[in-house]
Amino acid sequence: MLILRNIVRVVVIDKVTDFLLFIGILVVVAASGAFAFLFFDGRITFLSSYTPTLNFYVVPIVLVIIGAYIIASAFFSVYGMAVDTLFLCFLEDLERNDGSADKPYYMSSQLMKIVGKKNVLARRDSR
Repeated sequence: MLILRNIVRVVVIDKVTDFLLFIGILVVVAASGAFAFLFFDGRITFLSSYTPTLNFYVVPIVLVIIGAYIIASAFFSVYGMAVDTLFLCFLEDLERNDGSADKPYYMSSQLMKIVGKKNVLARRDSR
């Protein structure tokens, strides 16, 4: 029910996170593919002694790209899960606490500033 009560926030955070992680995967795959092309073509001079002589560059480069995609997807899925977990903690904090002295928010001060929430400090009696 917590997710259904905050469905707009859930959809926005989920889609923005998915987009950013997809961009990250694309950057990793493109960089790996470019490095593989430069390596197999012999354009990296200090690695030229390790470069095999190939008639076709396409198959090894495609294999590197596929491997990079699989590894990057697995790696970035961990970050996606962490974002989802932190978001659920944020929603739970908003639901259970109201920022009073008895029920302060446990989120960071930067996050409180972003969402416009404040903890109200209890006043001490001066004697």
